[in-house]
Amino acid sequence: MAWILLILAGILEVLWAYTMKQSDGFSRLNYSLVTLAAMIASFGLLAVAMKSLPLGTAYTIWTGIGAIGAFIVGIFVLGDTASPMRILAAVLIVSGLILMKISSS
Repeated sequence: MAWILLILAGILEVLWAYTMKQSDGFSRLNYSLVTLAAMIASFGLLAVAMKSLPLGTAYTIWTGIGAIGAFIVGIFVLGDTASPMRILAAVLIVSGLILMKISSS
């Protein structure tokens, strides 16, 4: 159950990163409110997941999901560039997440 909560927390991290960008520096109220709600929910789920997962594993997976998710949203939704170097960096992050999961079993 902790892993499911951690994945949901990571997805909410992607949501709040995207809506923070859309809030235009918190000048757009609706996006700002979604950002704050998603942040609170993300941190809450992370805290519950950390009750049974090691700190390093939980935090690394949470930030990794957020980083890769934001990278993907940036490319496919916001039109960010997908240079070979950026894609390699993303692959290395995912590799690290897989190794972290394997090592925590």
